[in-house]
Amino acid sequence: MDDVRSISRRALLFGRAAPVPASVVFRPPWARPEAEFTRACTRCDACVRQCPQQVLVRGADGLPRFDATAGECTFCGECVAACDSDAFAPSLDPPWTLMAQAADRCLSARGVVCASCRDVCPASAIHVPPAARGAAIVDAERCTGCGACVGTCPVDAITLQHVPATEAIA
Repeated sequence: MDDVRSISRRALLFGRAAPVPASVVFRPPWARPEAEFTRACTRCDACVRQCPQQVLVRGADGLPRFDATAGECTFCGECVAACDSDAFAPSLDPPWTLMAQAADRCLSARGVVCASCRDVCPASAIHVPPAARGAAIVDAERCTGCGACVGTCPVDAITLQHVPATEAIA
């Protein structure tokens, strides 16, 4: 039997904070590979304070992390500009290897017309089949991994995943 979750009308219309497993950590855009980043970062929080979208937060380990449930990363570069250490590689293109993915619990896959993820996607990377005939489909070529779609999904069906760098660049 499927899990049934009751959500408020407000949560359905405006989304809510999707829980992210504690083991999944997304670093800010242009962050160096994890080992280099953790070694170089001074844990000063300058990047967190400078983020105009307030999507960078201090993690339990003192290191900055990206919280997609708080909103979208606009790739403004303020986090990189604020950093006095060598924790970022501003020449990375793309700035990270995150990509959105839709799960089978997507309302559209369950016959409910919903396009909240598509409607907020600044890259127009999400396609929702007409008449609720399947889960949202993320276009890997267009998705920037900005996270705009994550917090708006009323059933937490959209998540971000790291994809291999070769897939992210392709």
